[in-house]
Amino acid sequence: MILYHLIAILIAYIIDFFVGDPPNWPHPVRWIGNMIAFLEKRWNSGEFKKSKGVIMLLFILLFVFSIVLIVVLIGYQIHLIVGIVVESIVISTAIAQRSLKEAALEVYQPLKSGDLVEARKKLSYIVGRDTDDLDESEIARGAIETVAENTSDGVTAPLFWALIGGAPLAMVYRAANTCDSMVGHMNERYKEFGWASAKWDDVMNWVPSRLTGIIMLIGKLPVGRDNRKAWSILFRDAKKHPSPNSGWGEAAVAAILGIQLGGKNYYKGMISNRAKMGEALSPIQPDHILKANGILGRTVFLFLLFLWLGGMLVELAFTWF
Repeated sequence: MILYHLIAILIAYIIDFFVGDPPNWPHPVRWIGNMIAFLEKRWNSGEFKKSKGVIMLLFILLFVFSIVLIVVLIGYQIHLIVGIVVESIVISTAIAQRSLKEAALEVYQPLKSGDLVEARKKLSYIVGRDTDDLDESEIARGAIETVAENTSDGVTAPLFWALIGGAPLAMVYRAANTCDSMVGHMNERYKEFGWASAKWDDVMNWVPSRLTGIIMLIGKLPVGRDNRKAWSILFRDAKKHPSPNSGWGEAAVAAILGIQLGGKNYYKGMISNRAKMGEALSPIQPDHILKANGILGRTVFLFLLFLWLGGMLVELAFTWF
């Protein structure tokens, strides 16, 4: 079965690489988001908000798992090839390498041409921070941090879970991540109701985020320093991020590019001082966005090779025993 998952993962990678997520196509993540919004509106009030949030998370994950499992099993019942194709299509909707690259490029293009107003507008679509007063370097930092953090969240983590449990677990991961992005916030409205969503997203990202940071450094020599220093930056700075997982991608990208990420952000006018990651061997420039996209592409490709190697070793072990 692992071999089928591996083939489906490879096809899903190819589909996402060439097709991505066309805006007018139906997408399961949008349906999941609508379901979360519906339940949050009705359950996030009164007493026992934390318990209601746990129930909502369990309902969403079980519902998504059951529906995808049924669809995939029907495909395999029809024919092996049909089952693999169905899995491939479903997994491709759980990853977003092409969309992530395109979102970063939409910030880079006006930024490179000096149109800061348009660059700030495009950045505001992909970050939660205030963007109205950001200068060129801060706009580029926002785009780079988005690519660095979402390399795991948006691509390698769902691929990791797809290896373990095929399309059903890939979509369970995407559902958990969507729950976290919608309700897993530490503000007055969501801190109780979204507690379970935030914690479960941390659990599902723990292994993939660390693998991603490590593979990032394996795939690209750092700028202006030896490899040993880059590795020390990764393990030193990754834990500084308020998220237990997001720092691994950001610290790795900062170490590779010889720049410093993190620092001062504003959210609805309120200042948030994020720990700084990496060492500023050079100031952040727009071209660093392209380099971050390059790191994204290499990392996903190497992660795919890692999954194939690990998956085939497991398959051989099962065959042997």
